[in-house]
Amino acid sequence: MMTKKSIISQLRKKGLKVTPQRLAIIDVLIEQGDSHPGASLFYKKAKKKRKSLSLSTTYATLNEFSRHGIIKTLQFDKMEDRYDGNLEEHINLICERCKKILDYNVPITVDPKRVMKKTGFSITDTRLEYYGYCRDCRPRTKEGRGKHIEEENA
Repeated sequence: MMTKKSIISQLRKKGLKVTPQRLAIIDVLIEQGDSHPGASLFYKKAKKKRKSLSLSTTYATLNEFSRHGIIKTLQFDKMEDRYDGNLEEHINLICERCKKILDYNVPITVDPKRVMKKTGFSITDTRLEYYGYCRDCRPRTKEGRGKHIEEENA
């Protein structure tokens, strides 16, 4: 789990400055937990903490954090990029209606070293996503199920 202290420590280890603007963005990252906010939400919330923050600084900071492995950028074709502070192996569950992104911890992981050894493919990043509808948006039918994959051991 990320803490403000651990993020600041990572910034310093990577030789990055701990500025008031970055601290405001870190505060929002911690407050939002695993909600996968977009840059516009970061900006809106961090601007309340640091009036001098600009939208371009927000984007630059999030990109810098992503480049240095502090957060992960989730890019999409039809919606705003989102930022994920959970760097552990997990599945992103993406609601097609409200665009909420939930984390689902993966019980079994694939060893990237084993994949590389077997295939010669050098893995630089991983991302696993399921698309569908969250509990609040899930379509309702007479059967109460909607058109989706049946839950087995939920």
